[in-house]
Amino acid sequence: MLQDTLDLMPLWAFVAAFGVTLVAGFVKGAIGFAMPLVMISGLSIFLDPLVAVACIVLPIVMSNILQVMRFSWSQAGEAVREFWRYILIVCVMIVIVAQFVTLIPTQILYLVLGVPVVVLSLIQLLGVRFRIAPAWRIASEWIVGFVSGAIGGLTGTWGPPTVLYLIALETPKTKQLLVQGVVYGLGSVSLLAGHLQSGVLNTVTMPLSAVLLIPAFLGMQVGFWMSDRLNPEVFRRVTLIVLVIAGANLVRRGLTG
Repeated sequence: MLQDTLDLMPLWAFVAAFGVTLVAGFVKGAIGFAMPLVMISGLSIFLDPLVAVACIVLPIVMSNILQVMRFSWSQAGEAVREFWRYILIVCVMIVIVAQFVTLIPTQILYLVLGVPVVVLSLIQLLGVRFRIAPAWRIASEWIVGFVSGAIGGLTGTWGPPTVLYLIALETPKTKQLLVQGVVYGLGSVSLLAGHLQSGVLNTVTMPLSAVLLIPAFLGMQVGFWMSDRLNPEVFRRVTLIVLVIAGANLVRRGLTG
């Protein structure tokens, strides 16, 4: 089984995947999100897009469990009760849309992966702010959750839409981190279930995703440690700039082949 997994790529690519995941784990630990964005952007440069999607599944499940564990069960329960509509539609859409990933041609998949990375990163980088009035709260949960879940099912990342949504609700910072952890945690379990069903995660790709748990965990621990020692806003902006460049490269590959 392990040999089948190594047959997916040369040794240099395996080492590069390890390094990309280590960096992604560090980013996740330091700023609380963007692990799937970093992994998809980096891995898709030298791996088949479907293999890249498979690689991210187990690391993001583990990373989101670690993030949720930083809060109490009662706090997590309160977040679920308040945002249950958003969480429900995100999880349902992830499972449904994940089934279509294997049907998308490679060049189209590069565009599907690259365009959301560029657009969502630019929105955050440019500081675009939205505000959702209380009267639109329920409707916005279903609409934004639908879009976030669809993007998550195709690309494995629904973090940026969630961050933008929480900002639009003017959610306090501490509560944002809690809700993000819950949404990402439950959503990642849905992604796991969706790709077990779609076949993207199988006996060949599962061991590779499992091996990448190691750099993901190590990177997160360093990120947690560094989070209080870095200027989070500067680090966030640098990360977003890198993501825009990486996402633009995916778009280029989708357009030119």
